[in-house]
Amino acid sequence: MASFGINELHLVSTVFMVGLIVFVQVVHYPLMAGVGEERFVAYERAHTVRTGWVVVPPMVAELASSVWLAAAPPSPELRAVALAGLGLVGVVWISTGLLQAPAHGRLVHGFDAVVHRRLVVTNWIRTVAWLARVPVALALA
Repeated sequence: MASFGINELHLVSTVFMVGLIVFVQVVHYPLMAGVGEERFVAYERAHTVRTGWVVVPPMVAELASSVWLAAAPPSPELRAVALAGLGLVGVVWISTGLLQAPAHGRLVHGFDAVVHRRLVVTNWIRTVAWLARVPVALALA
């Protein structure tokens, strides 16, 4: 029986987050504009809590496994790939912390079309970074 190691954790967490971010970018975030002002605050609060339950564990697993693989790549030839992958994880986390989380922090007080549009547009940073991580995770697996 094959073991489930750091390489597999890295691949699974990355692929999971790619699927999730594409859904969020193409379906979920754009549909937020149709919730309606009367129900938006409750919706956004619930969205933030429930999304946290789903995204925090795989994001932390992806970050931890990326750090591990950058420090100890499967082979010396893959060191640059592992470092590039870690850099892309950095892009995701920085974008989340500086752009998407603050937008949600503003939206939790009520729908704002400008903030919502900024959320949708800037989320492409994470979407592209995560999509670029797929070949990295595959190479390291």
